Amino acid sequence: MAALVLAMAADYRWERITGFLDPFSDPLGTGFQGVQSLFALGTGGVFGVGLGASRARWEFLPNAHTDFIYAIIGEETGLIGTGAVLILLAAFSLAGVAVAIRARDDFGRMLAAGIVTWLAIQAIVNIGGVTSTLPITGLPLPFVSFGGSALLVEMAAVGILINIARRAQPGRGS
Repeated sequence: MAALVLAMAADYRWERITGFLDPFSDPLGTGFQGVQSLFALGTGGVFGVGLGASRARWEFLPNAHTDFIYAIIGEETGLIGTGAVLILLAAFSLAGVAVAIRARDDFGRMLAAGIVTWLAIQAIVNIGGVTSTLPITGLPLPFVSFGGSALLVEMAAVGILINIARRAQPGRGS
């Protein structure tokens, strides 16, 4: 309830939250990034325009290398490339769930589940923002978006997951 009150207290916050509902109603204002990311995704079609051939990255999509890298992947590699990213993220999530199930103790189980949940939700929120199904939040796409600090923390989290997996009970959860 407090988040809703705070969002409604400032016009720019409320516009950002509601702008994803119809980004084409204000394509040069609050809906600009959403509209441009949809154009980039649509330009890619099924097979994409080719690696390095993105026009959105150089011409009209702000933050293309960070928050909107999924749109560039869609433009350059098409539906095939975006599907591959989704499959890889799903495989990572399933592997993380398996690590959580096989963890030796409750702390390891909860830690692994928390890491996987955090990264999966971050991916869902980023891809949702790029496809205009969720509000644009500025969260990077895990393991893909440019950025040193986010990638550093994500890799540290994967290291923790690997450590939990190495110490897992054999045969548990199989």
